[in-house]
Amino acid sequence: MSLAGKTAVVTGSNSGIGLGVAHELARAGADVVINSFTNRDEDHALAAEIAAEHGVSVRYIQADMSDAAACRALIEQAGVCDILVNNAGIQYVAAIEEFPTDKWNAIIAINMSSAFHTTAAALPLMRAKGWGRIVNVASAHGLTASPYKSAYVAAKHGVVGLSKVTALETAGAGITCNAVCPGYVLTPLVEAQIPDQMKKHGMDRETVIKQVMLERQPSRQFATTAQIGGTVAFLCSPAADQITGTTLSVDGGWTAM
Repeated sequence: MSLAGKTAVVTGSNSGIGLGVAHELARAGADVVINSFTNRDEDHALAAEIAAEHGVSVRYIQADMSDAAACRALIEQAGVCDILVNNAGIQYVAAIEEFPTDKWNAIIAINMSSAFHTTAAALPLMRAKGWGRIVNVASAHGLTASPYKSAYVAAKHGVVGLSKVTALETAGAGITCNAVCPGYVLTPLVEAQIPDQMKKHGMDRETVIKQVMLERQPSRQFATTAQIGGTVAFLCSPAADQITGTTLSVDGGWTAM
Protein backbone atom coordinates (compact mmCIF):
# COMPACT_ATOMS: atom_id res chain seq x y z
CA MET A 1 0.00 0.00 0.00
CA SER A 2 1.30 3.43 -0.91
CA LEU A 3 -0.20 6.80 -0.09
CA ALA A 4 2.49 8.66 -2.03
CA GLY A 5 1.13 11.87 -3.50
CA LYS A 6 -1.56 12.18 -0.83
CA THR A 7 -1.62 14.76 1.95
CA ALA A 8 -3.08 13.90 5.34
CA VAL A 9 -4.21 16.37 7.99
CA VAL A 10 -4.30 14.82 11.47
CA THR A 11 -5.74 16.90 14.30
CA GLY A 12 -4.43 16.61 17.83
CA SER A 13 -1.32 14.84 16.63
CA ASN A 14 1.74 16.02 18.54
CA SER A 15 1.35 13.09 20.97
CA GLY A 16 -0.61 9.91 21.69
CA ILE A 17 -2.94 8.36 19.14
CA GLY A 18 -2.68 11.26 16.72
CA LEU A 19 1.10 11.02 16.62
CA GLY A 20 0.85 7.27 16.02
CA VAL A 21 -1.52 7.91 13.13
CA ALA A 22 0.79 10.56 11.67
CA HIS A 23 3.73 8.15 11.75
CA GLU A 24 1.81 5.33 10.06
CA LEU A 25 0.44 7.56 7.29
CA ALA A 26 3.92 8.98 6.72
CA ARG A 27 5.30 5.43 6.69
CA ALA A 28 2.81 4.67 3.91
CA GLY A 29 4.17 7.61 1.90
CA ALA A 30 1.69 10.39 2.64
CA ASP A 31 2.77 13.94 3.30
CA VAL A 32 1.37 14.94 6.68
CA VAL A 33 0.15 18.00 8.52
CA ILE A 34 0.27 17.53 12.29
CA ASN A 35 -1.57 19.82 14.67
CA SER A 36 -2.21 20.87 18.24
CA PHE A 37 -3.19 24.06 20.08
CA THR A 38 0.39 24.93 21.07
CA ASN A 39 3.01 26.60 18.87
CA ARG A 40 6.31 25.55 20.40
CA ASP A 41 9.70 24.96 18.84
CA GLU A 42 9.38 21.29 19.80
CA ASP A 43 6.13 21.00 17.82
CA HIS A 44 7.90 22.07 14.64
CA ALA A 45 10.92 19.93 15.53
CA LEU A 46 8.61 16.93 15.87
CA ALA A 47 7.34 17.53 12.33
CA ALA A 48 10.92 17.60 11.10
CA GLU A 49 11.69 14.34 12.91
CA ILE A 50 8.73 12.53 11.32
CA ALA A 51 9.72 13.89 7.91
CA ALA A 52 13.32 12.71 8.30
CA GLU A 53 12.27 9.27 9.53
CA HIS A 54 9.87 8.54 6.69
CA GLY A 55 11.19 10.66 3.84
CA VAL A 56 8.01 12.70 3.34
CA SER A 57 6.96 16.30 3.86
CA VAL A 58 5.58 17.03 7.33
CA ARG A 59 4.35 20.39 8.58
CA TYR A 60 3.08 21.52 11.95
CA ILE A 61 0.13 23.94 11.99
CA GLN A 62 -1.19 25.37 15.23
CA ALA A 63 -4.97 25.50 15.58
CA ASP A 64 -7.31 25.49 18.57
CA MET A 65 -9.85 22.76 17.89
CA SER A 66 -12.33 24.34 20.31
CA ASP A 67 -12.71 27.25 17.88
CA ALA A 68 -14.84 26.68 14.78
CA ALA A 69 -13.05 29.28 12.67
CA ALA A 70 -9.65 27.86 13.63
CA CYS A 71 -10.76 24.36 12.62
CA ARG A 72 -11.69 25.56 9.15
CA ALA A 73 -8.57 27.73 8.93
CA LEU A 74 -6.42 24.66 9.59
CA ILE A 75 -7.67 23.05 6.38
CA GLU A 76 -7.33 26.30 4.47
CA GLN A 77 -3.76 26.76 5.68
CA ALA A 78 -2.92 23.16 4.80
CA GLY A 79 -4.00 23.99 1.25
CA VAL A 80 -4.58 20.36 0.33
CA CYS A 81 -6.35 17.63 2.28
CA ASP A 82 -6.73 14.22 0.66
CA ILE A 83 -6.96 12.44 4.02
CA LEU A 84 -8.54 13.99 7.10
CA VAL A 85 -8.13 12.31 10.47
CA ASN A 86 -10.18 13.96 13.20
CA ASN A 87 -8.43 12.87 16.38
CA ALA A 88 -8.33 15.87 18.73
CA GLY A 89 -9.97 15.16 22.06
CA ILE A 90 -10.04 15.86 25.79
CA GLN A 91 -11.65 14.15 28.78
CA TYR A 92 -13.27 15.12 32.09
CA VAL A 93 -14.98 12.84 34.58
CA ALA A 94 -17.82 13.88 36.91
CA ALA A 95 -21.42 13.03 37.75
CA ILE A 96 -23.96 14.77 35.52
CA GLU A 97 -25.31 17.02 38.25
CA GLU A 98 -21.76 18.09 39.12
CA PHE A 99 -20.39 18.35 35.57
CA PRO A 100 -19.03 21.89 34.98
CA THR A 101 -20.70 23.67 32.08
CA ASP A 102 -17.37 24.90 30.72
CA LYS A 103 -16.00 21.34 30.65
CA TRP A 104 -19.12 20.08 28.84
CA ASN A 105 -18.82 22.85 26.24
CA ALA A 106 -15.10 22.26 25.72
CA ILE A 107 -15.47 18.49 25.26
CA ILE A 108 -18.36 18.85 22.81
CA ALA A 109 -16.44 21.51 20.87
CA ILE A 110 -13.10 19.68 20.67
CA ASN A 111 -14.25 16.05 20.52
CA MET A 112 -17.22 16.47 18.18
CA SER A 113 -17.83 19.90 16.67
CA SER A 114 -14.24 20.20 15.43
CA ALA A 115 -14.79 17.14 13.23
CA PHE A 116 -17.79 18.82 11.64
CA HIS A 117 -15.91 22.03 10.89
CA THR A 118 -12.78 20.38 9.46
CA THR A 119 -14.92 18.04 7.37
CA ALA A 120 -16.97 20.92 5.99
CA ALA A 121 -13.76 22.69 4.97
CA ALA A 122 -12.08 19.58 3.52
CA LEU A 123 -14.94 18.15 1.47
CA PRO A 124 -14.76 20.72 -1.37
CA LEU A 125 -11.05 19.91 -1.80
CA MET A 126 -11.78 16.18 -1.89
CA ARG A 127 -14.73 16.56 -4.27
CA ALA A 128 -12.56 18.57 -6.65
CA LYS A 129 -10.13 15.63 -6.85
CA GLY A 130 -12.77 12.90 -6.84
CA TRP A 131 -10.99 11.17 -3.97
CA GLY A 132 -10.84 11.55 -0.22
CA ARG A 133 -10.65 9.67 3.04
CA ILE A 134 -12.10 10.93 6.31
CA VAL A 135 -11.39 8.90 9.43
CA ASN A 136 -12.88 10.06 12.71
CA VAL A 137 -11.22 8.72 15.84
CA ALA A 138 -14.21 7.96 18.04
CA SER A 139 -13.97 5.48 20.93
CA ALA A 140 -15.51 2.38 22.40
CA HIS A 141 -17.50 5.08 24.17
CA GLY A 142 -18.97 6.00 20.80
CA LEU A 143 -20.75 2.63 20.88
CA THR A 144 -21.33 2.06 24.59
CA ALA A 145 -21.25 4.10 27.77
CA SER A 146 -19.64 4.45 31.18
CA PRO A 147 -20.84 6.47 34.17
CA TYR A 148 -19.40 9.92 34.87
CA LYS A 149 -18.34 10.51 31.26
CA SER A 150 -21.49 12.20 29.95
CA ALA A 151 -19.81 14.76 27.71
CA TYR A 152 -17.22 12.36 26.32
CA VAL A 153 -19.77 9.62 25.60
CA ALA A 154 -22.20 12.09 24.04
CA ALA A 155 -19.47 13.58 21.86
CA LYS A 156 -18.14 10.22 20.68
CA HIS A 157 -21.64 8.96 19.87
CA GLY A 158 -22.05 12.17 17.90
CA VAL A 159 -18.82 11.52 15.98
CA VAL A 160 -20.13 8.07 14.98
CA GLY A 161 -23.38 9.65 13.76
CA LEU A 162 -21.53 12.38 11.88
CA SER A 163 -19.40 9.72 10.17
CA LYS A 164 -22.52 7.96 8.90
CA VAL A 165 -24.05 11.17 7.55
CA THR A 166 -20.79 12.17 5.87
CA ALA A 167 -20.56 8.74 4.24
CA LEU A 168 -24.08 9.02 2.84
CA GLU A 169 -23.51 12.53 1.51
CA THR A 170 -20.29 11.49 -0.26
CA ALA A 171 -21.29 8.01 -1.48
CA GLY A 172 -20.23 7.53 -5.10
CA ALA A 173 -17.95 10.56 -5.05
CA GLY A 174 -14.74 8.62 -4.40
CA ILE A 175 -14.80 9.75 -0.77
CA THR A 176 -15.24 7.52 2.27
CA CYS A 177 -15.84 8.33 5.90
CA ASN A 178 -15.51 5.92 8.81
CA ALA A 179 -15.01 5.99 12.56
CA VAL A 180 -12.29 4.08 14.37
CA CYS A 181 -13.32 3.15 17.91
CA PRO A 182 -10.33 2.40 20.16
CA GLY A 183 -10.61 0.94 23.62
CA TYR A 184 -7.80 1.70 26.05
CA VAL A 185 -4.65 2.69 24.19
CA LEU A 186 -1.24 2.96 25.83
CA THR A 187 -0.56 6.65 25.33
CA PRO A 188 1.73 8.84 27.46
CA LEU A 189 -1.39 10.16 29.21
CA VAL A 190 -2.52 6.65 30.16
CA GLU A 191 1.02 5.61 31.10
CA ALA A 192 1.17 8.53 33.53
CA GLN A 193 -1.96 7.27 35.31
CA ILE A 194 -0.52 3.84 36.13
CA PRO A 195 1.62 4.82 39.18
CA ASP A 196 -1.33 6.59 40.82
CA GLN A 197 -3.57 3.57 40.23
CA MET A 198 -0.89 1.27 41.69
CA LYS A 199 -0.75 3.40 44.83
CA LYS A 200 -4.53 3.74 45.10
CA HIS A 201 -5.21 0.00 44.83
CA GLY A 202 -2.02 -1.32 46.44
CA MET A 203 -1.24 -3.42 43.37
CA ASP A 204 1.81 -3.96 41.20
CA ARG A 205 1.91 -2.57 37.68
CA GLU A 206 0.76 -5.70 35.84
CA THR A 207 -2.11 -6.37 38.24
CA VAL A 208 -3.47 -2.83 38.22
CA ILE A 209 -3.36 -2.78 34.42
CA LYS A 210 -5.24 -6.05 34.00
CA GLN A 211 -7.66 -5.87 36.91
CA VAL A 212 -8.41 -2.15 37.12
CA MET A 213 -7.52 -0.20 33.99
CA LEU A 214 -8.38 -2.97 31.50
CA GLU A 215 -11.30 -4.43 33.44
CA ARG A 216 -13.68 -3.85 30.50
CA GLN A 217 -11.19 -4.84 27.78
CA PRO A 218 -11.37 -8.66 27.51
CA SER A 219 -7.95 -9.03 25.89
CA ARG A 220 -6.45 -7.42 29.01
CA GLN A 221 -3.99 -5.73 26.69
CA PHE A 222 -3.67 -2.11 25.67
CA ALA A 223 -3.95 -1.28 22.00
CA THR A 224 -0.92 0.62 20.71
CA THR A 225 -0.84 3.92 18.89
CA ALA A 226 0.81 2.12 15.96
CA GLN A 227 -2.14 -0.30 15.77
CA ILE A 228 -4.61 2.58 15.64
CA GLY A 229 -2.42 4.25 13.02
CA GLY A 230 -2.30 1.04 11.00
CA THR A 231 -6.09 0.78 11.12
CA VAL A 232 -6.40 4.33 9.81
CA ALA A 233 -3.89 3.60 7.05
CA PHE A 234 -5.91 0.52 6.05
CA LEU A 235 -9.06 2.65 5.74
CA CYS A 236 -7.12 4.88 3.34
CA SER A 237 -6.04 1.94 1.18
CA PRO A 238 -7.69 0.56 -1.99
CA ALA A 239 -8.82 -2.48 0.02
CA ALA A 240 -11.17 -0.15 1.92
CA ASP A 241 -12.67 1.63 -1.10
CA GLN A 242 -16.12 0.20 -0.30
CA ILE A 243 -15.88 0.58 3.46
CA THR A 244 -17.78 3.72 4.38
CA GLY A 245 -20.23 4.87 7.02
CA THR A 246 -19.21 2.25 9.55
CA THR A 247 -17.23 1.83 12.75
CA LEU A 248 -14.11 -0.26 13.20
CA SER A 249 -13.44 -1.24 16.80
CA VAL A 250 -9.91 -1.71 18.08
CA ASP A 251 -10.86 -2.46 21.65
CA GLY A 252 -9.72 -5.98 22.59
CA GLY A 253 -13.33 -7.20 22.58
CA TRP A 254 -14.79 -4.45 24.79
CA THR A 255 -17.87 -3.80 22.63
CA ALA A 256 -18.44 -7.51 22.00
CA MET A 257 -19.73 -7.90 25.54
